[in-house]
Amino acid sequence: AERGIAVHRALDGFVAAYRQALPANAREELERFGREAFGQLLNRPGVYAFWWPRFLRVADWFLAHEAEHRRAHAVLATEVKGKLELPGPAGRFVLTATADRIDRRADGTLAIIDYKTGVLPTGPEIARGEAPQLPLEAMIADAGGFAGVPASPVAELSYWKVSGGRRPGEVKAVQGDAMQAAATARDGLIRLIAEFDNPGTPYRARPRPAAAPSFSDYDHLSRVKEWSAGGPGDW
Repeated sequence: AERGIAVHRALDGFVAAYRQALPANAREELERFGREAFGQLLNRPGVYAFWWPRFLRVADWFLAHEAEHRRAHAVLATEVKGKLELPGPAGRFVLTATADRIDRRADGTLAIIDYKTGVLPTGPEIARGEAPQLPLEAMIADAGGFAGVPASPVAELSYWKVSGGRRPGEVKAVQGDAMQAAATARDGLIRLIAEFDNPGTPYRARPRPAAAPSFSDYDHLSRVKEWSAGGPGDW
């Protein structure tokens, strides 16, 4: 998690600082943002020996791809917060999101980009609604819910994997029509809101254990590790 946060922070800082054009010393500048983002982590031998070389490989890939990408895209916003109100049986529901990056394409439509240092969601996972982040962000963007980003249809959703491994970076576009994916995500979310507005719906700690994330902000509240360690006679 620390590595992912540092890489995100470095890329975001660099792109935000040079929205209009890449500087002549782009490699030097991106490395500077990287050192600032990693901060005291670089004092740890393991980080300096393993994480930092990976970031430098990411930097080389990112700058090469960024130069090509900007021929048809203009940076609109980075690390931008958005929200959208949706109806529910119990009242309004506010969906919030933070988009890593939103660009304007040459035809006026939007491209939403998510930087990933870990495993990318698969096409079937996105289609099943198990990885709805980008489609939901497209829904918010189309409604003008992101600060400073005028309402516009979204034509492009993509993940930029920045792992720094043997293949330091790659772009994986979400296949299919972005606005259709947004509409499908909206329908699914509306149904989910209605389900949980029902007082009879339990809030399970892990509704789908096979698809549970490796880390959860709520495990400490449900005390999963405590009650799952015992056997049937321990209840």
